[in-house]
Amino acid sequence: MAHALETPLAPLVRDYRELRSRGAPLVLATILATDGSTYRKAGTQMLVTANLEPRGLLSGGCLEVDLVEHAREVFDSGMPRVAAYDMRGEDDRVFGIGSGCEGAMRVLLQRVGPAEAWQPLEALAAQVDARAGNGIALVVDGDAAGRAWWPGGSDAPWPEPDEVHRARASGTGPHLLECLLAGRPIAVLVIPLPAPPLLVLCGAGADARPLAGHAIALGFAVAVCDHRPALLDPSQFPHCALHCQPAADFARLQLLGACDAAIVMSHHLAADLAYLGAFAERDNIGYVGLLGPAPRRDRLLEALGSQATKLDGRLHAPVGLDIGARTPEAIALAAAGELHAWIAGRGGGAWHDKLRASQA
Repeated sequence: MAHALETPLAPLVRDYRELRSRGAPLVLATILATDGSTYRKAGTQMLVTANLEPRGLLSGGCLEVDLVEHAREVFDSGMPRVAAYDMRGEDDRVFGIGSGCEGAMRVLLQRVGPAEAWQPLEALAAQVDARAGNGIALVVDGDAAGRAWWPGGSDAPWPEPDEVHRARASGTGPHLLECLLAGRPIAVLVIPLPAPPLLVLCGAGADARPLAGHAIALGFAVAVCDHRPALLDPSQFPHCALHCQPAADFARLQLLGACDAAIVMSHHLAADLAYLGAFAERDNIGYVGLLGPAPRRDRLLEALGSQATKLDGRLHAPVGLDIGARTPEAIALAAAGELHAWIAGRGGGAWHDKLRASQA
């Protein structure tokens, strides 16, 4: 699957919902274009609060201090602005910070608050929640910079051009388009809004908590399922959807149709067998992790019988990268690392080994 966590939308939506409840406006910063080596790419977004607190990163921390200063002016004027950074070559043009990023980027900053009807953040959040996979098209220059078109709505001063509509509906990008509006060329950034990948955790024990936390931080939508209601404590699984039902009824859960990845970790043999059986019948779930040693895995697969072959190529058991994990926190890190590598289409392993092999 595509690297759906490269511009994670779930954390942005969570931050927006939390901050909107305070009633104060925000500044939305969006990377319009990059050149060379940069930490994040076009379409990545972050928020700055009314207290000038950044939420998210567009660089490795190199530019955020300056972006906050630009945000201060945007808050005061209400007018969007574009900040340009060039960190290439020996001239350090960003206040002598010596970032070493060797790249350039342009960033649009716009105020979003009650006066703007919280757009385009409200539309972006609605699209992500709906898991519709549609995109948003953001005007990036001129008097209408920051205005947008989205499925079913717009706050732009013109009807959506056909070429923008086609590009937005295609779900590809992000990319800049030039189009004629009101007789003059206008640049539009088309940003796809793929649904955050959905991870289902089967088991709500103490070791599931750090794993859920890692997955939430990485940008997954997380559902936690267990047949023991006492374990499904919302305070222990913030930002997660919780589902309690007998393991025998698990296969009927509607959310399995939208599930991208699952990890079985209930520590209850009969429940784990039911979970694995349900995943065996759902070939839309490309990653199925199983916690526990190899003998336990073999026992479960033997109990599945011929159904076990339906997990071929999808089952990761024991789950996780080999990092010598023993504690719940380390096991969660190993599992989250393997899961992220799968989403990104990578095999894991150390970077220095890969570089050494490529130079051999």
